[in-house]
Amino acid sequence: MRKIIHVDMDCFYAAVEMRDNPALRNIPIAIGGSSQHRGVISTCNYPARKYGVRSAMATAYAFKLCPNLTLVKGRMDAYVKESQRIREIFADYTDLIEPLSLDEAYLDVTNSQYCGGSATLIAEEIRSRIEAELGLTASAGVAPCKFVAKVASDENKPNGICVITPDKLDSFVSAMPLKKIPGVGKVTMQKLQRLGLATCSDVRVYPFERIQKELGKFGAVLWERAHGIDDRELSVSRERKSIGVERTLSNDIHSLKDCRDFMPHLLQKLQERMDAHEKRTGKPVRIRTQGVKLKFQDFQLTTVEHRCPSLNAHYFDTLLQEAYERAKGRGIRLVGLHIGLGEAQTIHQLPLPLEGE
Repeated sequence: MRKIIHVDMDCFYAAVEMRDNPALRNIPIAIGGSSQHRGVISTCNYPARKYGVRSAMATAYAFKLCPNLTLVKGRMDAYVKESQRIREIFADYTDLIEPLSLDEAYLDVTNSQYCGGSATLIAEEIRSRIEAELGLTASAGVAPCKFVAKVASDENKPNGICVITPDKLDSFVSAMPLKKIPGVGKVTMQKLQRLGLATCSDVRVYPFERIQKELGKFGAVLWERAHGIDDRELSVSRERKSIGVERTLSNDIHSLKDCRDFMPHLLQKLQERMDAHEKRTGKPVRIRTQGVKLKFQDFQLTTVEHRCPSLNAHYFDTLLQEAYERAKGRGIRLVGLHIGLGEAQTIHQLPLPLEGE
């Protein structure tokens, strides 16, 4: 029996904006285009949803529902970077990752040895790490197949988890409204309603030929889903390209020495992730580059990365100095280290981290 996790970030774009600007946390906000230019809402936070504001809604209509709505211009570069950080966390547990968008993905942890092989514990640990390391929340669904995991991830939103064990699969799917099945949109649902079908249990007792005649090829898919059948493998498109660690600081720091104080811990964590990657893949870590990332008090990011065939703390220190020079008096709120994976042929161990320096 497979173990599939579906992770779905909670109002992702809006959550990034609220994290980076605390003044937005308790007021209704939306990410989208101006109402003066026929803009559309990309997403909104939960306070805005209480007014009925939804994704893909015209901005002008959103303001009618919620006159005190705060419209925030989207920062796609920031969302892409956060999505990459989230996927780095996923990759610590499995290489079988299928991103669906910037804010959601499937993970196949069937053969993962982490957390004693428990998909539930892996999902909980991933959610905890996303919140601790990124300041964002995620919901997760755990199930023996993809579509049930996806539906389950929406059951206890926001910041929740729903686990459908194999013995609960049949009852969960049987009671499932058909509109929750991925691929069932408004038009399909209207056709199903004309047939008197509302839940998966309805489909189970309905003649298969009539469903297929009404829905074509999707009729066969729907029939399988209604019986809890989904044998699709994850679509994994590319290998991992980097391994990184970072630390968001509770208080800004203002000196190179303060930055250096975090290096031993980050180096240790980086080595642990390299070791975990080797254990999971059965292949040696092949290093191409190494780099340092700093985020300043104004939330601007800078990254210094250079080719380096061997990993060592002294070179990281040189990169840190170069990155710190760009602070120009600004406080530091995040320090990160990463390696780029390439075609080097040897395993490189970290030397002792900057002791006595």
